[in-house]
Amino acid sequence: MPNDDRYFYQPSQGHGLAHNPLNAIISPRPIGWIASKNSQGQRNLAPYSFFNCFNYTPPIIGFASTGWKDSVANIVETGEFVWNLTTRELAEKMNQTSAELPSGEDEFVFAGLTPAPSQIVAVDRVAESPVNFECKLSQCIQLNDAQGNKIDTWLVLGEVIAVHIAKHLISPEGIYQTALAQPVLRAGGPSAYYGISEDHRFDLNRPIISK
Repeated sequence: MPNDDRYFYQPSQGHGLAHNPLNAIISPRPIGWIASKNSQGQRNLAPYSFFNCFNYTPPIIGFASTGWKDSVANIVETGEFVWNLTTRELAEKMNQTSAELPSGEDEFVFAGLTPAPSQIVAVDRVAESPVNFECKLSQCIQLNDAQGNKIDTWLVLGEVIAVHIAKHLISPEGIYQTALAQPVLRAGGPSAYYGISEDHRFDLNRPIISK
């Protein structure tokens, strides 16, 4: 039986709160600011809050889309996309690209962003973003529930084949300065975001077990 000091619910029966707590509990999350292009050359740029890195070598990143949206359709069609780092300076423009524009309207233009050609893929990256990953599609997976039923959510995974980093974010020792980039992270509720700073940093080394 649930403890009295714990709020308990079963997602299939509703959470009973003002807003679904799942997004707030699993947070903050990096933002998948995904640029894509269809075979006719029409650009698309959209943020996804269900995003992360899933493999180190080769580097594989991925995002989940509720519904078969333009980003998913474009990536499956062309096999390419670009991830762009969202920073505090770019947060409002990133939010602009979440608008549901008429089909074919360019989010780069709508948000006042500059498309820059990538080095390997045919998809433009966000020039204002200090970090861009050029990616090739590795898998597009329709998710199932626990009973094996298909749900209308698609997990897109891509191998990072090229990386662009603004040089001022790399220290003289060759270490990427995470906080200096001022990344924006998605949190819970309909509007919450967070930033990070060196003030909130702490370090832990992996334990060494002697044999």
